[in-house]
Amino acid sequence: MVGAIVSNVVEGILSGSVSGMVLIAISALFTSNLDLDRLIKLSIGIAGIFLVRLVLYAWGYSTGHVGGAVTAKNIRLFLGDKIKRLPLSNFSKVKTGRYINVITGDVNNYENILTHKAGDIVKNITLIGMTLAFVFYVNPYISSINLLLVLLVIPATQFSFQAVQKYGGMKKEILNENVSDILEYIAGIQTLRSYGMGGSKNQRVNESLKAISDISYQFEAKVIPIGSLFNGIINLSMPLSLFAGGIQWLRGDIPSTALAICVILPLYIAGVTATLFVDLTSYKNLKLSQAAMDYLAYEHEESDLDATFDPKGSAVKFHDVSFRYDEGEPVLEHISFTAQSGQLTAIVGDSGAGKTTILNLIAKFYEPQSGDITIGGVSIGQVKSETVLKAISMVYQDVFLFNDTIRSNIKLANQAASDEDMVKACIEANCDQFIADLDQGYDAILGENGSGLSGGERQRISIARAILKDSPVILLDEATASLDIENEIAVKQAVGNLLMQNKTIVMIAHNFSVIQNADHILVLSKGKIAEQGTHKDLLEKRGKYYVMWQAQRQAAGY
Repeated sequence: MVGAIVSNVVEGILSGSVSGMVLIAISALFTSNLDLDRLIKLSIGIAGIFLVRLVLYAWGYSTGHVGGAVTAKNIRLFLGDKIKRLPLSNFSKVKTGRYINVITGDVNNYENILTHKAGDIVKNITLIGMTLAFVFYVNPYISSINLLLVLLVIPATQFSFQAVQKYGGMKKEILNENVSDILEYIAGIQTLRSYGMGGSKNQRVNESLKAISDISYQFEAKVIPIGSLFNGIINLSMPLSLFAGGIQWLRGDIPSTALAICVILPLYIAGVTATLFVDLTSYKNLKLSQAAMDYLAYEHEESDLDATFDPKGSAVKFHDVSFRYDEGEPVLEHISFTAQSGQLTAIVGDSGAGKTTILNLIAKFYEPQSGDITIGGVSIGQVKSETVLKAISMVYQDVFLFNDTIRSNIKLANQAASDEDMVKACIEANCDQFIADLDQGYDAILGENGSGLSGGERQRISIARAILKDSPVILLDEATASLDIENEIAVKQAVGNLLMQNKTIVMIAHNFSVIQNADHILVLSKGKIAEQGTHKDLLEKRGKYYVMWQAQRQAAGY
């Protein structure tokens, strides 16, 4: 990158040196000394300079772009790895659009600085300096006039920088919101259409897009007048130079050749200075992207823990655990329970009671504000989340599948597993039959997020993943929810196969036909354990569980 910038500087010097040859040509023309020999030499000299400039430009341009692309690649890899180490709580507080914009748009902008703006700014400053020096050699008085006008770029850029900092920063924040809103809109387009809210009826997306339009207008409305005023002032250089030089010529103080040079070159200086102002303003705007990248780069990461994790068994215990996502809004309060090894522990409760949060805490996606969680008697508080997750398999209601083959999606859980182990896991998960019915079997491409499969089929593939991973702890979040009867039966059988493998299973479910067979049931209410025990024990208590049980039986027509 430094070599590319140096190349731009040298090219700028050579470009300025052309002015000297032009002066010689004009001087020869005015004194009638322009013969064929001199004309050939001047033409060859100018052509030689252009040839050298062409080589320097080609080398500098390619070197700068290659270097910028490599740097951008390394930055993206670094930021991608950085996001992987951020606490998941960040993603509940910051919209996804911000992270997407940093890794895509902001890195692109920074690459633009490296490949274009930095070199162009240095080159234009060199050109202006060379040309002013040449004009000074011809006529110091006129050069001083042009220097004063050029120096006005400093206050002009100060004003533009202030506008860019204010309105450019606002634009970035609105753009982050806009990307998040559009992603949400695209992800939920099916639901929106089903309620007649697609397209122009989606007021939130329309307002978000209008906000981008409005802030873009404000940005331009504040910056363009500064540039227009400066452009108008800097272009006074030619008439001022003509007037000042003309007075000197009338007095006989300068020759006609010098007057011609001092009238032509200020126009060139004004054009380059105007371009420099635009580049500096653009550079400041692009530097906002660098600030966003720096902010992400220095965001707090998960603690770099190095405690060993050697659990004795797989029992999961919560010891007086309290958790909140935001200050003053507790989600779980003083939770204590044990999910024994080789047993099914079911969690039931109202929506928002904290059921999924318990699973997320076991998986160490989040850390409790107080209390302790142990697996196999070992606290996970001082263990890296990646290490904890090696002991856990997870099956969620919303299954995420990659746009890849079924084989790749299942082996994601255990890439070292053989095809035989994978097929065995699929048989236990009740998904081998529908996979075999596909034209390409396990090599069938699923489409984006498994769009070619039904909800129950995606769920069974997720269970196959959990079986193939063979972790001692399995977390199930609404694994049988929102399925038709046939798929629900198949998924229940797959869950039953998991129960036979002597693992610690913690399940969230609303279907009491599964819950009633659990070894232990937790009933959550407003972030606290209202009741716990077996299905029989809880019915005898005639508390919250009993009410929920009766309500579901009545809804089913019993």
